[in-house]
Amino acid sequence: MPRLPANERSLAPFRAEIDAIDAQIVELLARRIEVVKHVVAVKKVEGLAAFLPERVEDVIDKVSAHAETHGVPPELVEMLWRQLIDWVIAYENERLG
Repeated sequence: MPRLPANERSLAPFRAEIDAIDAQIVELLARRIEVVKHVVAVKKVEGLAAFLPERVEDVIDKVSAHAETHGVPPELVEMLWRQLIDWVIAYENERLG
């Protein structure tokens, strides 16, 4: 780890904590992608589209409400999840043909 300038040393423990949280987020994303792979298999069998608008809005509503109860700005969560969902829809579309 590079040596930090003296005026940044007090940030080191917080940066380490953020790095640990980021690693946990990546692990959760990996779990989510594994579930998405199963969703793709079901959608193939059932002939369902990757993009299901009502499901997208349901997910956004749920995560926004959850964010609010945890003191996280819902607009941040909505922006992040819409990006995530857009990526997942493209991922599913590639696999659904």
